[in-house]
Amino acid sequence: MAKMTKTDMLNALAEATELSKKDVKNFLEVWTAMAYREVVNNGEFSLPGLGKLVKVNRKAREGRNPATGESIHIPAKTVVKFRVAKAAKEAVM
Repeated sequence: MAKMTKTDMLNALAEATELSKKDVKNFLEVWTAMAYREVVNNGEFSLPGLGKLVKVNRKAREGRNPATGESIHIPAKTVVKFRVAKAAKEAVM
């Protein structure tokens, strides 16, 4: 079974909602921009029934260069993680 592509998703949403593909594409672009903005400003963005995007600060740490085995310093950084909702976990399992 093939994975759903962005085009497949747009087609399926357009058909299910009876909106044009252009409207669905615009909605998804606005929703994505809103999610990015909320994560930057508030640290998280909730997707009801799916989970939430959460901004997490990683501490600096020591790592190893896999090619040489040399110890290297990995600086602190901010990353975004997706935490799956309990309902989504139960629906998939």
